Amino acid sequence: MSAAVKDPVCGMTVDPAGARGGSHEHAGHTYYFCNPRCRERFAAEPARYLAPPPSAPEPEPGPARVGGVYTCPMHPEVRKPGPGSCPICGMALEPATLSLDEPEDDSELRDMSRRLAFCMGLSVPILLLAMSDMLPGHALLAPSINVRLQLALAAPVVLWGGWPFFERGFTSLITRQLNMFTLIALGTLAAFGFSLIVTLFPEVLPQRPGHGAAPPVYFEAAAVIVTLVLLGQVLELRARRATSGALRALLGLSPKTARRLSADGREHDVPLDRVVVGDRLRVRPGEKIPVDGRVREGSSLVDESSISGEPLPVEKTAGARVIGGTLNGQGSFVMQAERVGHETLLAQIVSLVGEAQRSRAPIQRLADVVSGWFVPAVVLAALLAALVWGIWGPEPRLAHALVSAVSVLIIACPCALGLATPMSILVGTGRAASVGVLIRHAEALERFEKVDTLVVDKTGTLTEGRPALDAVVAAPGTDEAALLQLSASLERSSEHPLASAIVAAATARGLGLLPVTEFRAVSGKGIAGRVDGRPVAVGSEAFLATHGAANEALAAAIAARRAEGQIVVVAAIDGNFAGFLAISDPLKARAPDALRELRELGLRIVMLTGDNAATAHSVAQRLGITEVHAGVLPADKHAVVSELKRQGHAVAMAGDGTNDAPALAAADVGIAMGTGTDVAIRSAGITLVKGDLSGVVRARRLSARVMQNIRQNLLFAFAYNALGIPLAAGVLYPAFGLSLSPMWAGAAMAVSSVSVVANALRLRRA
Repeated sequence: MSAAVKDPVCGMTVDPAGARGGSHEHAGHTYYFCNPRCRERFAAEPARYLAPPPSAPEPEPGPARVGGVYTCPMHPEVRKPGPGSCPICGMALEPATLSLDEPEDDSELRDMSRRLAFCMGLSVPILLLAMSDMLPGHALLAPSINVRLQLALAAPVVLWGGWPFFERGFTSLITRQLNMFTLIALGTLAAFGFSLIVTLFPEVLPQRPGHGAAPPVYFEAAAVIVTLVLLGQVLELRARRATSGALRALLGLSPKTARRLSADGREHDVPLDRVVVGDRLRVRPGEKIPVDGRVREGSSLVDESSISGEPLPVEKTAGARVIGGTLNGQGSFVMQAERVGHETLLAQIVSLVGEAQRSRAPIQRLADVVSGWFVPAVVLAALLAALVWGIWGPEPRLAHALVSAVSVLIIACPCALGLATPMSILVGTGRAASVGVLIRHAEALERFEKVDTLVVDKTGTLTEGRPALDAVVAAPGTDEAALLQLSASLERSSEHPLASAIVAAATARGLGLLPVTEFRAVSGKGIAGRVDGRPVAVGSEAFLATHGAANEALAAAIAARRAEGQIVVVAAIDGNFAGFLAISDPLKARAPDALRELRELGLRIVMLTGDNAATAHSVAQRLGITEVHAGVLPADKHAVVSELKRQGHAVAMAGDGTNDAPALAAADVGIAMGTGTDVAIRSAGITLVKGDLSGVVRARRLSARVMQNIRQNLLFAFAYNALGIPLAAGVLYPAFGLSLSPMWAGAAMAVSSVSVVANALRLRRA
């Protein structure tokens, strides 16, 4: 007997001599698998499942080490092996993937908070000193001493407190990626540098009338600007941390341990990462289900709201699927693990949401184009304002020129413009995941708002997709049991949803399944082969006609069944028509209400199905659908969607099967049912965890809310700069004597960024 080995994908123990999944050669080694799916996954990505070689260096231990890849929320293409700042916009980087195993890195927030507390403590006395200078008759200190004291207090605020901004500003000049920190660094250094020069060399400027020998200094402006920018950074970092709340909440759903049953029936707790496919696990009342699997013993009500967004508990009995991270009710049951680790639905949801949050919506291109020209335009505006004030402004002209230029540089922060789209996408996709709507990329979210036509598959989308055999009607001279046995034996090799209903019915009647050879399937038409040596074909009437079988004898009975909405599968044995099998697939309970709401939202509904016209129209009539395309092959589904797009419609396609994948990919927005096949989910931009059309309603409403939020953010950012820059430049001064000091400009700049993030956070309550 050969020694047992571990399946490298799922970890199950496998006997090489009887490995059901076969073997695969890689790098001179042979690996064995418990099932074909594990072998296929390994063959596609062997490095993903193989442990690193023993010679690979181990990571350095210690709590101070911060690992993982970090990215920028505004520029997801930026990826660095550790925290830092974005080389394009200067913003603090965030972890590309969140993990509860590692503590959240808040080093940037702690550093900014520490600098803010220090700078605020010094900025207050600087302001008091500056204000006392405005009251020369009541000043406690001589003007020269007052100014030098301001310098002593402002220097550490500007040079230490503002050092991160100067670093980022300098980097932006070196890399030619001008950003908000370019403007902040230029404005602050201009105010501080000017004040430093006139303090140390007062003869450079003429004395101001009524101010004796005191030079015109702006230490208080430089210090307060740094303090306000630090305040804005702290508030923004806190708000940005809150945007990942939905994703962290999902990560926190998985329990840390599972209760595994050994072969002798004993129970013991094991860490979740030690659970492998095939393990039997006990789930007690009130516990979270550890991994995806099926109930084997017992029953309970399970709260799946954390995954699907559905508030009502779902009854689970033997054979029912359960999802890791959901909450068990009062019952106790034993389950068998089917998906563990990164294969669980919860892990895939987290991965999908993270990917969507880092994607870019097409509307972001507008902000990108504007931002590319924004900073140079602001610098030019600041120089122009300084020139105008320096030539035509009131005395002291140079001081007024400096103030207006610094105010323009400080208030024109492009951060609000850059944050407008990614913050809304970040919060919106997280909120969608919490109600069972998984957005694969931001483009799907934006496009869905514009969709006017929804194409829906029937089986598994409008109906439950779990058909059951209602009747077996044999042609004259054919035994009913033989018809079912031969059909079920052939269907056992098929992946069609109807096949399981036929096989289950034969098994329930105690009919043994016979060996099949020469099996072949024609997509959308039927299957054929030899069952126990006899030629058998099962499928549509057109398919059977190619095998020389006519069905005039039961044509009326078939038509009557289809008129009732049943699916009819005809069969031929030995080249002769043998009868038919009537199968029903009940409507999903929420389909009628969901379709009504979608129509109210302005969507045109089109049914697209491979079933025959009679069955399709029966279902459509019950759901109020007037446009039906029946008997459509997979290639034709793609053609129908393409034709609708050519007519000028924005099309969304909802389906759950492998044969829907081409149409899902062709649609402007593909919507996959979470209960469907992996290939359908991979082809779609949106996945509904519950596999219910009510999720389409949620996705449509959320899309509208997110896009409205983005437009609000962009409008605010554009309006803020359109009003703020002229005001800072002093356009109101000639008529009203109003101008904006650098301190107020700094406050307005901080408020603008925080306002955009705060507006995006409103989506958490959408």
